[in-house]
Amino acid sequence: MLWDEEEKRYLSAHHPFTAPVVEDEPLLATDPAKVRGQHYDIVLNGVELGGGSIRIHNPAVQKRVFEDILKIPQDLVDSRFGYMLKAFSFGAPPHGGIALGFDRVVAMLAGRSSIRDILAFPKNQNGRDLMADCPSPVAPKQLRDLRIRLVEDDPKA
Repeated sequence: MLWDEEEKRYLSAHHPFTAPVVEDEPLLATDPAKVRGQHYDIVLNGVELGGGSIRIHNPAVQKRVFEDILKIPQDLVDSRFGYMLKAFSFGAPPHGGIALGFDRVVAMLAGRSSIRDILAFPKNQNGRDLMADCPSPVAPKQLRDLRIRLVEDDPKA
């Protein structure tokens, strides 16, 4: 978690689903900054190849993180994550995983220090692919086919 001085609240550093270390759970109510997360990385010769975490599977803990720590309003929690909290209430086993950065493995095998040297279509600092010029405008028909409505076109927005 990161403290946002301007908003006077915590923000998720990556995502709000990583489970706290079990013995740190009581700190969620008293000192959230001291709570350690159950996350991990796989590193080879000092190079991070991937990372993952154990996810929160207890609905009360997840709700506390959303509402009490991240200060997400209850109506937003309900509309965005209510389905998940309800599913967890029926019992969910601890779950987690790890994702390898295949591009990092290839860069290491190729003896390159940057993944930009091996990516076919690298992005710039703004997240743009200069070779394919994307992201770029989308035709209205493509949006209709995918049932995507833009906010400025939505009378309900």
